Amino acid sequence: MLKLTNISAYYGELQVLRELCLEVNKGEIVTVIGANAAGKTTALACISRTLKTFTGEIEFDGKRVENLRPDQVVDMGLIQVPEGRLLFPKLTVRENLELGAYSKRSRKGRANLLEFVYSILPRLGERESQQAGTLSGGEAQMCAIGRGLMAQPKLIMLDEPSLGLAPIVVLEIMQLIGRIREQGTTVLLVEQNVRQSLRLADRAYVMENGKIIMQGRGQALLNSPQVKKAYLGV
Repeated sequence: MLKLTNISAYYGELQVLRELCLEVNKGEIVTVIGANAAGKTTALACISRTLKTFTGEIEFDGKRVENLRPDQVVDMGLIQVPEGRLLFPKLTVRENLELGAYSKRSRKGRANLLEFVYSILPRLGERESQQAGTLSGGEAQMCAIGRGLMAQPKLIMLDEPSLGLAPIVVLEIMQLIGRIREQGTTVLLVEQNVRQSLRLADRAYVMENGKIIMQGRGQALLNSPQVKKAYLGV
């Protein structure tokens, strides 16, 4: 469903990604793990087309996207939930969610999409009139994910959804990601919470210095001595 081939990305003269290759098949949860500055977020920026200074090929749903505008990528159903949530704090939960259905593809079905989001995230329905800036960290992350779902993703990319959250809330977020896949949406998950994300993933990639250094089934990487030593302190 998504294929990156030899992606090399730059910030000025600094090369961040080095001939990166990865694939996500329809219906999968694929996790990308790695330390800070490994290039994970940059890879998502290339896919979303918010970063233009890269070379290589990106194919989504059978079509090349590396020369499209970000809004065109969104219209294809390739949606990113950014690191840090980036909600509009003075707008209500409902208003933030409705902004996710901005594209023509989603606008007509906004009411039904909102009902769907509230069905899998009932807490947002309870707080729909509350300003987003007053939400807890976990609720804010759920709102950000809900906003992404309002865009009717075929594939949703989640950038560090567990960042800064308490362990019990991290479990809630991981369970939510599992439910999203069960509803038919493919997931590309970028995470520093290695243990939880590998448990959830069908397949996973390990990034280091802009390159993929390992790949395999999620559970297999979780049991890998190299991953345990580098990321789990075992």
